[in-house]
Amino acid sequence: MTGKQKILIVDDDENIAELISLYLTKECFDTQIVHDGEAALKAFDRFEPDLILLDLMLPGIDGYQVCREVRAKSQTPIIMLSAKGEVFDKVLGLELGADDYMEKPFDSKELVARVKAVLRRYRPAAPEKPEAPAVKKVDYPDLSINLTNYSVLYNGQTIDMPPKELELLYFLASSPNQVFTREQLLDHIWGYEYIGDTRTVDVHIKRLREKINDHDAWRIATVWGIGYKFETN
Repeated sequence: MTGKQKILIVDDDENIAELISLYLTKECFDTQIVHDGEAALKAFDRFEPDLILLDLMLPGIDGYQVCREVRAKSQTPIIMLSAKGEVFDKVLGLELGADDYMEKPFDSKELVARVKAVLRRYRPAAPEKPEAPAVKKVDYPDLSINLTNYSVLYNGQTIDMPPKELELLYFLASSPNQVFTREQLLDHIWGYEYIGDTRTVDVHIKRLREKINDHDAWRIATVWGIGYKFETN
C-alpha cells in the first residue's frame, strides 16, 4: 500500500501550525511541525517531506533563507505562508523557488486544495513500460511459424531451416491463398538489390516441401505460369 504523503509545517505560531496539521491529518497526510528555520532545515533532511508549508517570518533563519537552502539541494514543493501580502514579498518568494504563496489568514479548505494541487504537479510520472515487441507468428493445424525467434514447429517437432527458407514460408503463410509471382517473392525475401534469378525461389520452395508435407488444412501450392501461394481449406 502506498504510504501517506508527508508535509513539513514550518510556523512559529504554534496554534496556527497545530490547526494546519489537523486539517491535513484529516486529509490523510502525515505531518511534522517545527517552529524556526534552523529546525526546519534539520527536519527537512530527517523527515524527507513531499511538500513544505513555510512561514516567512521565523526566528533566526527566516523563511526566505530556508527556501534558498532547500532549493539548493532539492525540488521539493514549497508553499509560502505569510501575513505580508505585498506584491514584492510574493514575487521574491516565487523567485526564490516557492511553488505557491498564501496570505494569512487563509481558509482551511483552500489551503488543503492548494497542497493537493501542488503535489499533483510534482507527482513523479510513472515510468512507462516498454511495449513488448509484437511477435511475428502464424499458426495453422500442426504448423507454427515464428519469425520473431526464427523457429518452425511442424507436427510437434522443431524443423531446422535457414533464415531465407523460414522467411519465405512465413511470408506465404501470413497471406493465405494470396498468389505471389516469383519476382514478388524474390523482391520481398531477398530484396530489390538481389542479383539472381527467379530459380532461387523455386529452389527454396523445393526445400520447404522436402521438410514440410502437404496437410489436409493447408499446403504450399504452385500456381502454374505465375508463382506460389500458401493454400488453406
